[in-house]
Amino acid sequence: MRRLRPGTGHLRAVDRELARRLDEALARPAAQQPSWPDPARVAEVLGHLDEVEPIVEPAETARLADRLAAVARGEAFLLQGGDCAETFAGNTEPHLRANLRVLARMAEVLAEGAGLPVVRIARMAGQYAKPRSHPVDALGLPVYRGDIVNSPEPTLAARTPDPRRMLQAHADASRAMHLVRAAGEVFVSHELLLLDYERAGLWADTGGPQPRLSSGLAHFLWIGERTRQLDGAHVAFAELLANPIGLKLGPSVTPELAVEYVERFDPHRTPGRLTLVSRMGHRLVRDVLPPIVEKVTASGHEVVWQCDPMHGNTYRSGNGYKTRHFDQVLDELAGFVEVHRELGTHPGGIHVEVTGEDVTECLGGSPAVAEPELPARYRTACDPRLNAGQSVQLARSVARLLADRRAAVPEGLR
Repeated sequence: MRRLRPGTGHLRAVDRELARRLDEALARPAAQQPSWPDPARVAEVLGHLDEVEPIVEPAETARLADRLAAVARGEAFLLQGGDCAETFAGNTEPHLRANLRVLARMAEVLAEGAGLPVVRIARMAGQYAKPRSHPVDALGLPVYRGDIVNSPEPTLAARTPDPRRMLQAHADASRAMHLVRAAGEVFVSHELLLLDYERAGLWADTGGPQPRLSSGLAHFLWIGERTRQLDGAHVAFAELLANPIGLKLGPSVTPELAVEYVERFDPHRTPGRLTLVSRMGHRLVRDVLPPIVEKVTASGHEVVWQCDPMHGNTYRSGNGYKTRHFDQVLDELAGFVEVHRELGTHPGGIHVEVTGEDVTECLGGSPAVAEPELPARYRTACDPRLNAGQSVQLARSVARLLADRRAAVPEGLR
């Protein structure tokens, strides 16, 4: 592994070719990027980031690739979860340990129900950028795009994008990674969103079937619903990566489009290279997902099928809070498992926004959070998370679904 350093005179030929392809990718239209007020400051920050140590190691990423190949083959189950958006203030040891504990407990429950080993990926050590629906808020201020870009306080100074925040995000992610490594085999992930930050963490990787770029910022990166344009920079960037990648699929994705994504992201048909994350909403998953699964399966690619039951079930409560209801989250997961049971494919994992803390952000569960209780401990920086109790309860429910599915499969086909 060699650090890719475009702009220097010391690149090998393969590195120059990778740098050229990266420049071409980044020249494409890029959605959800901040308007930095000072390009010179951005260049200065990127120069600093080019010199820092990577957050993850290549051997760790290769190990995750092996684990995800097992998931794609139906030999393991994937649990991915954590904060919607990490914050600098929340990057404390108690908070990080609480989130790691709840993932560990969920994994134990799921392993027992599924009868399979569980691969844990935390939304941690880098989940500092968030896509937004509008560039400005109701006050006319630049929208909050995550701590890596600006601050949530409703002032122009706080909301003005500041590239120096990328340095703090990297430092905080590095500190978080030390705790992650102490928690056993846990991998880290974040949304591939802020391209200035992502380009600064690249290494040349010549260990695969063709030279690719490897991210030193996370083991696993995913492309969200708002940035999956086929002609966009995020898709072109992800195509160059050796890391396992994920792609969120909303209800507007057609089976034909899904296959096009698969062909582009997994040209060498590597099991587990691509994770397709359905986020259809509980009302649509049973209708929209089956033809997508059928078409992709018929293409011969072995992908990981994962369900994000959170984003398609978000709504505004009567008292004005963005929330999700536990029952709707569970219903989408039930539909996801039902679809794969009927098609004979593997419901490979779940991707959930959870915290180990006793927040009141999502309704329902047991003991139930009622609408008047939402303000009591509503602490998320962006979207609502399941609290520790709701998270483990969800894992128990999914474990039952997986156990029922496993019992329904003849022994010789397991």
